[in-house]
Amino acid sequence: MAKTKAPTVAPMTYGEFRQNHRAAMSRIAAAERGFKAELANAPAANDSIRPGEICFANESILTQQYFDEPLTNYAIGWRDPNNIEATLDFLAPPVPTPRRFTYKSWVNVEEFLSEGTYDDLRAIGAEFPSVIYTGSEIHARTDNRGLRIRVDLDEVADPNSPLAGGLPAYQARIVEKLKRRILRNSLRRAITLISAGATNNNKTWSSGSPDPDNDVNTQLVTATSAGGIRPNRVMWGDSAWSKRLTGYRSQNVAGAYANAALTPQQVGDWLGGVMGYVSRERYSSAGAALAEVLGNYVLMLYALDGVDVEDPTNVKRFYSMTDSGGPWRVYVQQVTSKLVDITVEHYELISVVSTLGLNQFTIS
Repeated sequence: MAKTKAPTVAPMTYGEFRQNHRAAMSRIAAAERGFKAELANAPAANDSIRPGEICFANESILTQQYFDEPLTNYAIGWRDPNNIEATLDFLAPPVPTPRRFTYKSWVNVEEFLSEGTYDDLRAIGAEFPSVIYTGSEIHARTDNRGLRIRVDLDEVADPNSPLAGGLPAYQARIVEKLKRRILRNSLRRAITLISAGATNNNKTWSSGSPDPDNDVNTQLVTATSAGGIRPNRVMWGDSAWSKRLTGYRSQNVAGAYANAALTPQQVGDWLGGVMGYVSRERYSSAGAALAEVLGNYVLMLYALDGVDVEDPTNVKRFYSMTDSGGPWRVYVQQVTSKLVDITVEHYELISVVSTLGLNQFTIS
């Protein structure tokens, strides 16, 4: 068999060798630069996700990276926008008293007695006619009421905590929160007492051709004859006020449209110097959905600011000073090395001292 002769390779000159070497090194350098670029652009294990990249979520990494960052710490704070104390004062003006006190319930008819021409005539040689006012004396006592919350000091001391600021800052916030809850309880008690003692009438305002403001005005006249004093305050529940607007706006007459545009106080002015107010407070019981405190009721009563134990205000909120010298007292008690109780207390008694002229509408 004939042998194949190997091809003859021309010898490479030194210049050709240098040229091929530079080309090979250039290709290697380009490959290295590309590899480094890919490493630089690749997401590291603890790096943030870059826009436009698709990555698999790693729960442990997300927890480590974001959970404790100060910017992600926030608290949703709910605060009732209504002035609960103002609503309570509207219905039951506050009266300062000692813990134990006495007040008289006068018979209203005696205030308006007039026997005629000879009621006050003194005969020659005789004394002036005598008048005797009767009434019942009531002994009462304010009740001690309050709420507390327990705080873990680690929560208020951690600078990254939503409760940050330390115990003093947290205390100021929680005291106001507890006061609002206590006052909301007081408002509910006051409305329950008023509703139980008032003369009730059912009214339909959401259909037909009603005249809600005139209904109130007519009832005020009736209440004046019953108690001798015209009620000077009217409070609509949120639903009752809404039904009032519905009743007027459903009528295609100028007077109805005009009344629908009135504010609560403008309605009060139209009624003759009456204070008008709409209660929009809500409450929740045992985690249930929010409910209106007053709702579909309209309350008509007589009340004065700066009252005492003897004026004819229908409902009074008697309160006593605490040991701190004010109507409220706050206790901060160290329970354990880490637990602190913040307590808010006051003394209060809400009482319907007279039901005369006290009226209520139930609106449908």
